[in-house]
Amino acid sequence: MDEIEKSMKRLEKDDLLEGKVVSILDEEVIVNIGYVSDGIVRREEWMSGHTYEPEQEIAVLVINPHDQEGNVILSHKKAEILAGWEDLEDAYEEHDTVSVTIAEVVKGGVIGFYRGVRCFIPASLLSYQYVEALDQYLGHTLEAAVEDFDRDGKRVVLSRKAVELELRAKDKSVLMKELQTGEMRQGVVTKLMKFGAFVDLGGAEGLIHLNDLAWHRVNDPAEVVTVGDQVTVYVANIDQKTGRIGLVLKDVENDPWEGVAEYYQPGDYVQGKVVRLLNFGAFVEIEPGVEGVVFKSEITEDHIKNPADVLSIGDEVDAVIINVDEPNKKMSLSIKDAQGQGDSAYDLVQEDTGTTLGDLFGDKLKKLMDK
Repeated sequence: MDEIEKSMKRLEKDDLLEGKVVSILDEEVIVNIGYVSDGIVRREEWMSGHTYEPEQEIAVLVINPHDQEGNVILSHKKAEILAGWEDLEDAYEEHDTVSVTIAEVVKGGVIGFYRGVRCFIPASLLSYQYVEALDQYLGHTLEAAVEDFDRDGKRVVLSRKAVELELRAKDKSVLMKELQTGEMRQGVVTKLMKFGAFVDLGGAEGLIHLNDLAWHRVNDPAEVVTVGDQVTVYVANIDQKTGRIGLVLKDVENDPWEGVAEYYQPGDYVQGKVVRLLNFGAFVEIEPGVEGVVFKSEITEDHIKNPADVLSIGDEVDAVIINVDEPNKKMSLSIKDAQGQGDSAYDLVQEDTGTTLGDLFGDKLKKLMDK
């Protein structure tokens, strides 16, 4: 712009302009605004936290186009806030995002500033996961979506959660295409439930069911893992339609049931611990990961309504092996036979060569152990 054009240009109060920093003084920043004279931004109109440098382009608002000394007085702070409201409104209408720097923790969330505009992010919208320590975000710059916007009420609500969920949806799409059943993956434990543990594989979460956390019986996932643990898991199954991923934490290559039929034979006496009680019987662990079922009729010669009437979890018991089904990881036991009560179920089979263990217990085992 030549001098003639500059002299013809008229400035009005509240004009929003783009300028270039010429020099920085102790109390003033001189800005070239393409006018016949440069503008002045006094310290009280500086943008808080902003570092001014020569040749830097900044937005300025005309406060006074001609003061008593003939200077053009500008405000960088007011210009940024005005431009910030415009940007936020555009982002809200166009479902876009903005970058905010978190400056304060307040009740129920945090405060961030976008170009001088105060924005609130509720704790529930800080992340797709539960956030316990809000102060960890102080000083951090976050990309967030504009959840709610009220310019007249000077209220802006942002959501980092919406951005994270969108990113995770993209990551999950990629992961589901790459993931293969049978492979090993690294993950982080994110949540514990009564029925198992959830593990983040990097874009998608998989579930380790309670009985897949370890070969031994697990009553609570917290016995094996804690939130935040890094774990190596085996991908057991993938459902592309529902997006569900089944994982296994226990060492699938070291199955304690492998070779059980060679080591444990019908008629053997074993010792074990009662680990579970059900209406039809008790489960006894004879070694980590290897359990057998003792039906009610094999607990004692006396008639009992419930196994809990005579047994408790944690009881150490002696038992005789009745049957071993290694492929299906099932074993039937008798406590009463180990105590010498009545005829042994195993002996009955041996005496009657026309009767097999499958004939004697097959249907009963199948119906009860499949429950």
